[in-house]
Amino acid sequence: MNTANDLPGAVTSGRLLDDLVAARLSRRAVLQGSLGLAAVSLFGTPALLKAAAAAGSRPLLGFTSIGISLADTVEVPPEYTWQVVNAWGDPIMPGAADFAHDASQSAAMQAMQSGMFHDGMHYFPMPRGSDSSTHGLIAINYEYTDDNLLSPDGMETWTAEKVQKSKNAHGLGVFEVRFDGERWHTVKDSQYGRRITADTPFVIAGPAAGHPWMQTAADPAGRTALGTFQNCANGYTPWGTYLSCEENFTPYFVNDSGSISRLQDRYGVPPTDKSWGFRWHEFDERFDAVKHPNEPNRFGWVVEFDPYDPASVPVKHTAMGRMAHEGAMLSEAPDGRVVYYMGDDDFRSRFEHIYKFVSARPYVKDGGYEANKHILDEGTLYAARFHEDGSGEWIELTHGKNGLSAENGFSSQAEVVIDARTAADVAGATYMDRPEWIAVHPTTREVYVTLTNNTSRGAGKPLHRDEPLGADAANPRAPNLMGHIVRWREAGADPTATRFEWDVFLLGGDPEHADPVKRSNSALAFAQPDGLYCDPRGVLWIQTDSSAANMRDTDLVVKADWKNIGNNQMLAADPATGEIRRFLTGPVGCEVTAVQFTPDMRTLFVNIQHPGEAPLAHPGRNDPHKPKAISTWPDGEAGGRPRSATIAIRRKDGGVVGT
Repeated sequence: MNTANDLPGAVTSGRLLDDLVAARLSRRAVLQGSLGLAAVSLFGTPALLKAAAAAGSRPLLGFTSIGISLADTVEVPPEYTWQVVNAWGDPIMPGAADFAHDASQSAAMQAMQSGMFHDGMHYFPMPRGSDSSTHGLIAINYEYTDDNLLSPDGMETWTAEKVQKSKNAHGLGVFEVRFDGERWHTVKDSQYGRRITADTPFVIAGPAAGHPWMQTAADPAGRTALGTFQNCANGYTPWGTYLSCEENFTPYFVNDSGSISRLQDRYGVPPTDKSWGFRWHEFDERFDAVKHPNEPNRFGWVVEFDPYDPASVPVKHTAMGRMAHEGAMLSEAPDGRVVYYMGDDDFRSRFEHIYKFVSARPYVKDGGYEANKHILDEGTLYAARFHEDGSGEWIELTHGKNGLSAENGFSSQAEVVIDARTAADVAGATYMDRPEWIAVHPTTREVYVTLTNNTSRGAGKPLHRDEPLGADAANPRAPNLMGHIVRWREAGADPTATRFEWDVFLLGGDPEHADPVKRSNSALAFAQPDGLYCDPRGVLWIQTDSSAANMRDTDLVVKADWKNIGNNQMLAADPATGEIRRFLTGPVGCEVTAVQFTPDMRTLFVNIQHPGEAPLAHPGRNDPHKPKAISTWPDGEAGGRPRSATIAIRRKDGGVVGT
């Protein structure tokens, strides 16, 4: 079966940027209808951009673009200021203690404090139903941990208490925030403060609930799962709840039997714990995938909970498919159905797909959670196929259609969603370069996705295939070290459509790099785009996550490819004119992630994840005896170790952020 990866005439590293631009000119005529001047966006020549400005395009960006940075701090434009709002270990539940800078707090206390590595988040105004920009709740993901920083002696002596502390530093949180006119503060002892960890009970809902593949010795009914972890990007619902997305969950399990099932193999359950080395299975048997082969199937889902109700039971929505979920971006259909776009960013396989879920029925406006809590349990799952000519289609992943039959290993819709990856393979979806965050433009409904990188393209292969995959139209560089952004327009601007037109929006890299495969088509240098958000004004915010292993060698010397790129950063782009400016740079070794505005757009919340990430054999593991060797952010020399944190950014004059 041909897929977009097999089509003739695919773009290769030999054709590079000039041919890529030429190949896209005809399709821009299609996209121009919805974007207007966006047809001359970031591939446009200076003359075209001047013409766009002369045509009366109103500039969205008004801040001073800053330079790259290698400093161990956050840098923002001179007309802005930033502050830390909440960092790892800060108390968020009643009775929680302050952070212990030697990391000596107990596992039980960690379950009452902010988790370790801040990622996706959403701001919910207080009270419920208001549009307050000075009082709210922040629901947040704590993606994973560096267990060498989590305890005073790290992982040198591994114990059940350390496993429990690690599990308690993962998951989700809710903390209450207030603005006093000058600064934001986390409300201590808030009744809304909550932690959801790797042991919190979840309801399993949707077509996979109760299926034999979901049943375990501890849960023979297959309807209650314990915990969530590797929560990366996020989403939200129109009825006021939070969606969190389980990403690279399989490295927490181990199958050392020498024999692995198709399902475990397709999702990358490792044969040893040496890949990421969380070692939970040593003190929690459910992470032994030999003894409990179905336990991994209970992870990799979109989960939902009500942040306003600390007693609400979180739910795993299986109708939305199982994968290394990289967010769930909402786009409402004209008829009131909800549509969620989702990337599958598996760090191990690197070649995965883009999906969307369309609910079976409209949501109940003003109905709240109770009226809508089953909306995400019924609907249609699709996977994207990108054709070389700039067209695309959504392939339905429904049992009995597109090869999803018992003969191909699918006896029910439950098995389709549990093994959504193989279903997308069989149906012929395009293998993408690690699809990360997705953003939807508020007026044009254009959809953007970051493809962060794939150094295996051209030499590597998906987990289940025998042959390597080279460059193709939607993934035009092999190897793809620097990443890129693809955008598409659904037919009729309707997110439920099954046809779309697409193009390559932006290529990451250094615009002055000698190697064209590592060269950006933007005037600003950046690499490995990750976080993505389109704000209500139409500004596209782009965040980067270049790993420490890519950026620095073991002596912490910046590698040549990153000398003109610097630390991870956050850019702002105007899709209608192609203008792009650098808004923020982060401290050493961090990822810049998540974008959240207050309703008045005068405060921007951003997460700084894993400052001080170590470029070692096990990325992210620091030396427990030298915890500040790479970064001291945000506490400086007075602190005990680097900490992930949520920061708030404001204009000094109190104006709208971005202007």
